[in-house]
Formats: sequence, C-alpha cells, structure tokens
Amino acid sequence: QVPVVESGGGLVQAGGSLKLSCAASGSIGSINGMGWFRQAPGKQRDMVATLTSSGTTHYADSVKGRFTVSRDNAENTMYLQMNSLKPEDTAVYYCTVVTTMKDYWGQGTQVTVSS
Repeated sequence: QVPVVESGGGLVQAGGSLKLSCAASGSIGSINGMGWFRQAPGKQRDMVATLTSSGTTHYADSVKGRFTVSRDNAENTMYLQMNSLKPEDTAVYYCTVVTTMKDYWGQGTQVTVSS
C-alpha cells in the first residue's frame, strides 16, 4: 500500500481553481504534520502550505489569500484549495506527511495554469 497519494492536479486557465487531495494510508502511524510543496521545472522544491496536528497553518507569501490547506482527520486526508491560479503556480505539487517515525512524500501531481 502506497503511504501517501496525491490527486486533483490538471490544466486550468489563469484565474481558475483546483483542489488537490493527499490521502495518507491508515498504517502510516501517528501524524505530526502535513504539508504541500511544489517544484517547477529547473527550480528547487518550495513549501506551499503546512498544517500541524493542532491545526496551525502556514503559507508561502506567494499563495497567501489564494490557497487554503485543510484536513479531514477521519479520512487521514489533506486538501489544498487553490483559487485565483496564476501561470507561475504551474508546478508538480507534492504532499508530505510527517510522522513520529519518518517523513513520507507522495509521487506528485502536475498543476498547469495557462495564461
């Protein structure tokens, strides 16, 4: 069973919206925090948003006011609602799950925003 799986990426026009999902396996253990990162071609992987087990959120300045991270604890699933998308948001988006034993990364989901 794959520990972490992202979904929801796709192609959208500038100004549009997408909602990404990150499903963590039930066997993954106790989750301390979850987060979204993204990596554009030729660039480093950057933090987009994080969510602690207590519900504290943190966003990159470039997405504040446009993106919202949330979590369904019962389903062990994290979401990233992305509104007012811009071409510069184009990247592969990765989910990470931090547990007491190790950090897990998903395989990534492509988000492409056309101008």
